[in-house]
Amino acid sequence: MGDQQAKLEWRDGRIPISIQFDDPYYSLDNGLEETRHVFIQGNDLPDRFCDGFHIAELGFGTGLNLLTAILAWKESGQHGKFQFTSFEAYPMETQDLAAALDNFPQVRDIATPLIDAWRTGKYSFDTDDVRVNVILGDARKTLANWNGKADAWFLDGFSPAKNPELWEESLMQLVGVHTVPRGTFATYTAAGFVRRGLEKAGFDITRVSGFGRKRHMSKGIKQ
Repeated sequence: MGDQQAKLEWRDGRIPISIQFDDPYYSLDNGLEETRHVFIQGNDLPDRFCDGFHIAELGFGTGLNLLTAILAWKESGQHGKFQFTSFEAYPMETQDLAAALDNFPQVRDIATPLIDAWRTGKYSFDTDDVRVNVILGDARKTLANWNGKADAWFLDGFSPAKNPELWEESLMQLVGVHTVPRGTFATYTAAGFVRRGLEKAGFDITRVSGFGRKRHMSKGIKQ
């Protein structure tokens, strides 16, 4: 893992696949609905939203999770802003990011600030709804140096079988340290070693139905 650009190829001209990790960036079924099921519903959002609510994420990828969170924020009629901090080792090239997001008409209108920021090399930016900070580099180092705490985590690294570094116990411990009491996480994976790491990090974990072809996913609350 390192601070360098993502390398990818396209499946069927619309699904970006990471060459580094041989894994798609989003569900082959429906990436937007997967994000809503796993990360929005999995963290009991938008019911928990409030001004200043802080979402943190491992694996920024295409930015689809961010944009889906903005949609949920807007649709719930929130006032003020939420914060979104994401840790990403391999940022996508601007043209790839834009092409990936273009597959989702629902987010096109709100994707412009993200794409414009990416194009100018800015990984932190504000909109009327959100304050975004994408922290580049190996999350095992950058999260250790972060001084924030999240109300909700989106754990969205590539498959634990293909990207085990982003799911190792020491990193899950850091996720726990950087979560407020009664804060939550959600992830598409139900891998045993990930769940055990999060339990050791102080989360009460529940296995629930996954999205699409995935039978199970995991979510939890920090004690």
